Amino acid sequence: MTFDYDLFVIGGGSGGVRAARVASGEYGAKVGLAEESRMGGTCVIRGCVPKKLMVFASGFPAMVEEAQAYGWKIKAGAFDWRAFRTHLEAELDRLEGAYRNTLKTAGVIVHDDRATVVDPHRVRLASGQEVTARHILVATGGRPFVPEFPGSDLAVTSNEMFHLDALPKRALVVGGGYIASEFACILNGLGVKVSQYYRGAQILRGFDDEARGHVANAMQAQGIAIHCGTDVMRLEKTATGIRAVATDGSEAEYDLVLYATGRRPNTEGLGLEGIGITLGRSGEIPVDRFSQTAVPSVFAVGDVTGRINLTPVAIREGHAFADTVFGGKPTAFDHKLVASAIFTQPEMGSVGLSEEAAREQEPIEVYSTAFRPMKTAFAGKPDRVLMKLIVSQATRKVLGCHIVAPEAGEMIQLAAIAIGMGATKEQFDATCAVHPTMAEELVTMRKPVRTA
Repeated sequence: MTFDYDLFVIGGGSGGVRAARVASGEYGAKVGLAEESRMGGTCVIRGCVPKKLMVFASGFPAMVEEAQAYGWKIKAGAFDWRAFRTHLEAELDRLEGAYRNTLKTAGVIVHDDRATVVDPHRVRLASGQEVTARHILVATGGRPFVPEFPGSDLAVTSNEMFHLDALPKRALVVGGGYIASEFACILNGLGVKVSQYYRGAQILRGFDDEARGHVANAMQAQGIAIHCGTDVMRLEKTATGIRAVATDGSEAEYDLVLYATGRRPNTEGLGLEGIGITLGRSGEIPVDRFSQTAVPSVFAVGDVTGRINLTPVAIREGHAFADTVFGGKPTAFDHKLVASAIFTQPEMGSVGLSEEAAREQEPIEVYSTAFRPMKTAFAGKPDRVLMKLIVSQATRKVLGCHIVAPEAGEMIQLAAIAIGMGATKEQFDATCAVHPTMAEELVTMRKPVRTA
């Protein structure tokens, strides 16, 4: 059978674009790609990139305060949200253009249209056009999810946070994951009075307990009111804002309520069930280690698979797919030891096992230290950073590293290389410290604080 394309990709986010570019530009496949929204997907348009730029913006008041302690006669003026938003939108336009140019240079044919799967080798565009492909790759990502409850339509999601007409004076963030916690810190840094509700016992579930406790304490010290064991019962529109009635019996009024309680894969209406693909409980697409579905010609990468919902993971999955199917090099991305950073204030970087997960696996040693960093200590601030290593007693390998500190994301990227190579605690110890730095503590902790 002759096909219109060797590969047709549904979704123009990071994973889909990488797969399309490599398949076409490096391996010579004829590739088509359909994107119903803006090219770049969640990360570029409504996720990592605009969020990180907002993180940068929210950090300047603290920098000005520190600068005063260092002798600078300056003070922070008013934050111009509209000016920032205009610049932000221009930057996203530039990045979207770069994504489109990358695809064009690689020879990928782009369809600005919604696409659905008709059969294992046929895709229908919203325009009515149908195309055939030897292989179909679904890379449609995910979306924020707001549960239904009285007044839920009054809440916004992370998608809307980058396009607000004005900053609120009072904001409620609902959720305890990294997206909720990051936006709580961003808004707080921009001068918004922030409360955060989370129904669990502590925010950042799934991360190392000591590290997430450290982050929570720092957030509260900066003025964020974290209410754990609390959820919203209903939201009510008032003449002056939105009243939130909580499960703990409290009521408070806000100008904005942000829900960040989870995301769902974008699989609704794609036609996958009709060709024999049974979706998971949350709508995710089950795949094997090579990202292949139960239908041999159909593959899926990125958040839509519900594996690890991180942009670099989607990119690696997309590249591995192209290497496997079009490069003749069977490649399965290893989802173990994926480092991550949470851009709260302070940041948290993590790679490998938490203390809790490691001690269930084997006997371990825990090396941990918390201290005031030189920069903010000089400015008279009470900030403390955390450096933590989890070590196997049997093999001496470092099983996990957790950092809570400014620029923790930058540090954990480098630590991940050593841990991924199987570095032992003694090899960390043999590494000469870079002084004076925060990260030198990773190679100077000689005695475990506890064993388990």
